[in-house]
Amino acid sequence: MRQRVDVVVVGAGIGGLTAAVLLGAAGLGVRVIERASRVGGKAGVQEIDGIEVDTGPSLLTLPHVFDDVFAAGQELGDVVELVQPEPAFQYVFRDGTELLLHHDPERSRSAIEQTLGSDAAREFQEYLRHAERIWEAAAPHFVFAEAPGVRRLLGLGPRRWAEFSRIDALSSLERSLSRLVREPHLRDVFRRFATYNGSDVRQAPGTLACIAHVELGLGAYGVRGGLHALGRALEGAARGVGVEFELGQSVRQVMQSGGTVSGVHLDDGRSIGASHVLLNTDAGAIENLLGHEWQKPVEPERSAPRSMSAYTGIVRARRREGRRAHTVLFPSDYLQEFADIFDRRRVPRAPAIYVCALEKAHARRGWAEHEPLFVMINAPALATGVEDAAGALVPQMLTEALLERGQLDVGDEIVWWRTPADLAREFPGSQGALYGEAFHGPWAAFRRPKNQLPSARGLYLASGSGHPGGGVPLAAQSGKQAAASILGHVRGAR
Repeated sequence: MRQRVDVVVVGAGIGGLTAAVLLGAAGLGVRVIERASRVGGKAGVQEIDGIEVDTGPSLLTLPHVFDDVFAAGQELGDVVELVQPEPAFQYVFRDGTELLLHHDPERSRSAIEQTLGSDAAREFQEYLRHAERIWEAAAPHFVFAEAPGVRRLLGLGPRRWAEFSRIDALSSLERSLSRLVREPHLRDVFRRFATYNGSDVRQAPGTLACIAHVELGLGAYGVRGGLHALGRALEGAARGVGVEFELGQSVRQVMQSGGTVSGVHLDDGRSIGASHVLLNTDAGAIENLLGHEWQKPVEPERSAPRSMSAYTGIVRARRREGRRAHTVLFPSDYLQEFADIFDRRRVPRAPAIYVCALEKAHARRGWAEHEPLFVMINAPALATGVEDAAGALVPQMLTEALLERGQLDVGDEIVWWRTPADLAREFPGSQGALYGEAFHGPWAAFRRPKNQLPSARGLYLASGSGHPGGGVPLAAQSGKQAAASILGHVRGAR
């Protein structure tokens, strides 16, 4: 392999792979360095008794983000098979209520009316319209554009300022919900969307209502073979345009000379020269890679805490009829989960439990008589680097809760388990947080690190903890933004 390339990409998560494809297709020499033995980052897999199972994201939204990443004219559905099992989600409440939501908003409205009544159905429709207005106003400037800055937004003029007044940034998501949704079961469903970027519904801006529109209005999908199949497809596309990969290799430090990056040092003692270094890492790892304190973004308010972490597992469950692709089991007081995680910094005493039946969600076959279930509860990140003392009790608590609520049978067992401490080890700098900094307060979008980092010329970030945020499509968008910045500099230098 060459010891000098145009771009070194540190990390082969979804953001890094997306950037690598675009940069390689533009004719640049690209080398991807990944410390794990396979690509995908948090969209990972694990082989258990001969069966490969997903251990990361279990739902894909905004698939069109990938449509201009692969070969010209190809949509994501041409590269991987997207699936939409029905119903989309099952929500089970402590009072015995079960609510099914669908991929068609009108079918969901009808199901809500049958289960919760006509007033709840009307609130559902009105809240989705509210969420859609926010998305239409915010997405062009806060998702599908370079990282927002106050100066740039002021330059857009009065007409755009009027649009921004619709994004509900000055209210918390919980206050907006209290104003717009009275039905308590429906309110819990919408509260849960704050966890999609690991935030506290009481502190997240009302802008995050747009997540409801993204999932329930624009559509949510599975991927045949699991979300990791998307990572493999991106790897194949990258190799097809000449991108080189070194798997099982770590970057020790980013080299700099006169405030400009010059390449990377690897753990095996080698150095690779490069004009551009793109970090597909948690933003918390930047300081260690640079070897000095990095220039953080301007913070109009104090920094928010780290986003949520999670305990996740794979259960070998006896296959049964009627199991839904995605199930959420709510506790009797869901708000207490947010208080436990962000106020008390502890594992929730009565957490919401997410169960993904991988066979139904992603058409992925399990064992002869058993199916793999991905299970998850949210938890605090490791603020002190020490795992919560209650963590050792979580697998037993989770198993008992799933048995008690009818999701498992006696004899079903957890066969793989990952803790916040495991996440912290696997993803350096993250402290186990899934999405970097929590998205709290009206200035949250401005606090996220930009895709072009100010610490050194030629240094970039493509990450769920950077702009525009966490989750598979936004990580990919982060990679697209970083790639566009690099290509802009390359073209400007010619």
